[in-house]
Amino acid sequence: MHSDASMKIAHVERVEASGRIPAQVGESPVWREAEQALYWVDIPARTIARVQVETGTRTDWVLPEKVACIAFDRNGTVLAGCETGLFAVTLSDANDVTVRRVAAPELPFPDMRFNDGRCDRQGRFWAGTMVQDMAAANPAGVLYRYDAQGLLSAPVVCDLITQNGLAWSPDGTTMYLSDSHPSRRLVWAFDFDIDSGEPRNRRVFADLNRFKGRPDGAAIDTDGCYWTCANDAGVLLRFTPGGALDRTLELPVSKPSMCTFGGRDLDTLFITSIQPATGANELDGHLLAVRPGVRGVHECDYAGLL
Repeated sequence: MHSDASMKIAHVERVEASGRIPAQVGESPVWREAEQALYWVDIPARTIARVQVETGTRTDWVLPEKVACIAFDRNGTVLAGCETGLFAVTLSDANDVTVRRVAAPELPFPDMRFNDGRCDRQGRFWAGTMVQDMAAANPAGVLYRYDAQGLLSAPVVCDLITQNGLAWSPDGTTMYLSDSHPSRRLVWAFDFDIDSGEPRNRRVFADLNRFKGRPDGAAIDTDGCYWTCANDAGVLLRFTPGGALDRTLELPVSKPSMCTFGGRDLDTLFITSIQPATGANELDGHLLAVRPGVRGVHECDYAGLL
């Protein structure tokens, strides 16, 4: 195994108040600047959660089916990747939700759902599918693009087991995608046509078989570096645009799942996590925050209206 670069123990803060029930599978953190709030999901609990970071006030909304990834349109409606498709979700202050399915791809197996999702710099929403039984190692997952006109593409990338790691370089011309299945553990980079939304020239960007953990959700900083949550290894790995590992931040959870930059100066990395099957500690499954010394790139909302 390749030695780790610049190993550091990060000063990590727990964002939620003590006593909160941890998420089973925390995912898809999204920073809402206008609210100074962080949204995320708990997939098996079918929940979208929000915490007002300065006050600690938390609100939860329960959906009719598992929700794995979210984005917002400019009016604050949620675009959510769930089990049977993409949904427009309206969240009320009274914890009520209104859901409407806006796209439903034909899934080749019954036990599938969407997984990781994020908007590109032009506001197109990208999300991939996976077979929920990871032990099956079924490469039936594909990556879709949902454009501002409300059209779902044909599969753009195929043969994915556990799709993850979507991110775009600051100028939007490089797209990143990973497969976090234990048999893959790869991050790819693509040349990205910002006008057509087509990724080309796929190549291996980072092979985590040489490092620690599995490449789960990711974020980009203003240096163009790619931060990936190394699931099962309890660390964040930062790769330069050239694919070199230059920083490793230790975390007090074993299964970090996705990260995003937020805070007033976009200098805080918010990190969701997953409860391990055995041996969970008091922070596993909770929302964490760390200041890594760099700023992030503002993530785009969905460009259409839901």
